[in-house]
Amino acid sequence: MSSNAPATAEVRTFPNAKVQPSTEAPEVPVQPAPVAPVEAPAKKKRSVRSFLLPIIGLALLGAGSWYGYNYWTDGRFMISTDDAYVQADMSFVSPKISGYVDKVLVSENQRVKAGDPLFVIDDGDYKIAVAQAEAQIATLAKTLDRIDAQTKAAQASLAQAAAQKIADQAAADNAARAQVRAAQLVKTHVGTQAQLDDAQTALDQAKAALAGADAQITAAQANIGVLEAQRAEQASTLASLQLTRDKAQRDLSFTVLKAPYDGVVGNRSVEQGDLVSPGQKLAVVVPMDKLYIVGNFKETQLGRLVPGEKVRITVDAIDGQTFEGTVSSLAPASGAVFSLLPPENATGNFTKVVQRVPVRIDVPADVLKTGKLRAGLSVVVAADSRTAPASTTN
Repeated sequence: MSSNAPATAEVRTFPNAKVQPSTEAPEVPVQPAPVAPVEAPAKKKRSVRSFLLPIIGLALLGAGSWYGYNYWTDGRFMISTDDAYVQADMSFVSPKISGYVDKVLVSENQRVKAGDPLFVIDDGDYKIAVAQAEAQIATLAKTLDRIDAQTKAAQASLAQAAAQKIADQAAADNAARAQVRAAQLVKTHVGTQAQLDDAQTALDQAKAALAGADAQITAAQANIGVLEAQRAEQASTLASLQLTRDKAQRDLSFTVLKAPYDGVVGNRSVEQGDLVSPGQKLAVVVPMDKLYIVGNFKETQLGRLVPGEKVRITVDAIDGQTFEGTVSSLAPASGAVFSLLPPENATGNFTKVVQRVPVRIDVPADVLKTGKLRAGLSVVVAADSRTAPASTTN
């Protein structure tokens, strides 16, 4: 073989040789690196902050200045409380007699005038009682008339007996003189004994007649006394019957229950046919033109509250509308004193609690005429101490 021939690699095969798997890792596709967000420049943040901070500061300064000015010019003079309510001196309509309700003449929340009938109780029994009393009075009146007639007759008999006594007295005096003359004549032997006896008999008869006249007078006087006693007794009975009749008429008038004053009927609790008894509450009449406000102020606020002071009143029920009232009076004691069970601080542990005193506030008439206020509404009141009268005592 020539030395210039190209060299060839000799390839040998080994039939028993095993092929080993390749240990090289497979190629992984390359992911692109995430792009970091671009941050706003710090200069821009500083510019927003520097813009907002002065505005916020100015707003706070303005709010503080306004509050301070308002407190200095107005707020420090106001004594306020939200423990205040609209109240009214309501009238509870109650019967004075018992019976069945015959008519209900009013509906719930109806306006009424003073004297308007509200309820009617069955009056049949009360009319009968009046008729019975009047019948008894009429009978007794006739009895009194009869006694008066008998008394007049007895007085006439007394007058007649008195006149007869005068005549009998004159006859007795004459007979006595005649007897004296007859006795003198007998002594002088001019007259006879028979004449003296006749004169004595005439005198005795005259005295007997006079005694009879006295007896008639006494009898007539006694009869008059009896008749007068009977009349006094019957007159007393008549007065009692008249009182019975008056009570029956009064009870009859109570069968119609009327409104005591102008107002609105509420809380009606009776229907036709119900049996009612004295004192039972049938309805309530609220005088809408006489509403007032009671504010319960703390005891620490009373030093600047006096009657006549102006009060700013805010009513929640009518969109926070504000109007002006006037302090009318202050209660003589705190609410705890008038409670059903006043606190007893003399025993046990004591915890000081600020007491509240009711203060009555009058509402202007023009506000009441609107009809928007209702008893029981909560209000906020603020009294202005600058409007207090110069010299007023609590």
